[in-house]
Amino acid sequence: MAGTESFPVLLRDQIRRGFTAAQQCLAAAVYFDSGRLPQLAAHCYQRSELHRSHALRMIQYLLDRDLEVRVGGIDEVRPDFDSPRAALVFLQEGEQAYTEQITELAGAARAANDYLGERFVQWFLKEQVEEVASMTTLLNIAERAGSNLFDLENFMARELSGASDASGAPSAAGGSL
Repeated sequence: MAGTESFPVLLRDQIRRGFTAAQQCLAAAVYFDSGRLPQLAAHCYQRSELHRSHALRMIQYLLDRDLEVRVGGIDEVRPDFDSPRAALVFLQEGEQAYTEQITELAGAARAANDYLGERFVQWFLKEQVEEVASMTTLLNIAERAGSNLFDLENFMARELSGASDASGAPSAAGGSL
């Protein structure tokens, strides 16, 4: 699709996907919170805000370039899961799909010789490498923990409690994170 649609069109589509990903992470956070898994919930609440801020960064980029900006609805969000592990698998698959979409976006910018767009997307590619790695780690730890979710929660409290560094991040519309 990168060869058939322009970079700004794909970026506007990605904004919708970013808001959808934010809402999906929020739904997962509520699922974990209702299961009394506060560390998993906190991680997903943070991921929700991160995806939201990514979408706002894309909006700001379009505004800065004086390109059309439209914010519409979001795609369907899954609120229920068979198990915490199933939720983590679903979220990991979502991050992998999101990475493919960002990669397609970078390809579209490159194909159009839009060097500013390509440079802008590089930050998101770096972020996605980190996010897929983080979700893969969580899923691996969940596999090891088996039915003992206390071990997974303990791991998260011990290893993943630090805030991520957003240095070098593009600006977000509305001054969001």
